[in-house]
Amino acid sequence: MAEVSRLVIGSRGSRLALIQAEEIIDQLKTAAPQLELSLVKIKTQGDRDRRSSLSEIGGRGVFVKELEEALLKCEIDVAVHSLKDMPSELDPQLQIAAVPRRRDPRDALITRSGANIDRLPAGSRIGTGSQRRALQLRAYRRDLEICSVRGNVDTRVRKVRSGELDGVVLAAAALERMGWQDRVAEYLPVETFLPAACQGALGVEIRTGDGAAEVLDLLNDDLSRKAVAAERTFLRTLGGGCRSAVAALAHIEDGRLHMDAMVGGLISGKIIRVQLDGSPQEPEALGRLVADRILEMGGMDLIEEVQGPTIW
Repeated sequence: MAEVSRLVIGSRGSRLALIQAEEIIDQLKTAAPQLELSLVKIKTQGDRDRRSSLSEIGGRGVFVKELEEALLKCEIDVAVHSLKDMPSELDPQLQIAAVPRRRDPRDALITRSGANIDRLPAGSRIGTGSQRRALQLRAYRRDLEICSVRGNVDTRVRKVRSGELDGVVLAAAALERMGWQDRVAEYLPVETFLPAACQGALGVEIRTGDGAAEVLDLLNDDLSRKAVAAERTFLRTLGGGCRSAVAALAHIEDGRLHMDAMVGGLISGKIIRVQLDGSPQEPEALGRLVADRILEMGGMDLIEEVQGPTIW
């Protein structure tokens, strides 16, 4: 196999996406200082359409498709994604070459007043672009007004600072990467606000069999990779997409792989939640087991509720 001397990294052009791409570039500079690295910004469908909900324009994949097309056309060698944005089924010509150490997977609440979720006044307007977050917010505080919001992290935070919203729920990892931890009113506990599958993790994608795989393997974090393998298998088995309220979080502790997952109905508000553990050496098996258990408990009926009116 020919030695790789140069890599072109592809990224979305948002501030957060570029920070994530630079994070990968910095890790590559440390792991393989001989490489010549360059960065290319690519606008995706999700970036172009800031008005429609993600469910209306395609759900998972709307921030990924154009980057993958650039990979297949050899315009870039590496695509850096938020792994939670990636479809659970990849084009066989593409592969995830690396999952670096995962950041905080929790959701975080930013409020104009600094109040936490329990102290917000009834009727407070809380923004989110996620059906999963909306469902869990409604389950916890039915007296809040849940508002659909799109846009980059900085756009959403600006809506709170301007008074358009009283608060917004975002990924803690995104705020950490932006250096905005001081704006967080509360890190929402996973016991009541289970995060999206793969939240906080980056996915480094390449063409299948590309020589870059060997060098990118140096960026892999074994614990993170096993956890997200379980979560992605859960999604793939369940068949749940962005239009569904689906959540999953896996982690390794005391030599076991623990997984917590849920599916919610967007009309009924009903939630099915399952917690199981398994071998860290077989993360896919655990992901399938958890998905099968949820399906046995009626999970598909909840997923299919998305065909009717939603909780917005």
